[in-house]
Amino acid sequence: MMKSVKPQPGSIEGFFHSAPDDQPIVMINLLKYRERAQYPEGNAEPACSGREAYRRYQAQVVPMIKAVGAKTIWMGSVHSALIAPEGEAWEDAFLVQYPSKTSFVQMIMSPEYQKVVLHRMAALEDSRLIATVPQHP
Repeated sequence: MMKSVKPQPGSIEGFFHSAPDDQPIVMINLLKYRERAQYPEGNAEPACSGREAYRRYQAQVVPMIKAVGAKTIWMGSVHSALIAPEGEAWEDAFLVQYPSKTSFVQMIMSPEYQKVVLHRMAALEDSRLIATVPQHP
């Protein structure tokens, strides 16, 4: 199983071209933390756990999420995966609803976000970020 903590080349562009922009986007976040955060060499951040580095990221990103009109709609600790590939394990999961794909891309491409994403990168051993749109039966 391949671990991922950042978008693959072209994935943001693919998302921007494929997701509709006339309805909310709900991002499913699955997180697995490093035991110790791994900041780039020469970074002045104090040593900490992956979970603590992610808290640093959250503290700075939550206002950005709110600024684009988005909100966290659910968050929880993962207890177990009943249907998943062997060895796949997540520690936390949460859902963030953005008003549109444009609001999401606006946030992640902002200079402010680019400055704080280093905490996310340092924090995570593995992650998934899955874009979804409402589906009506």
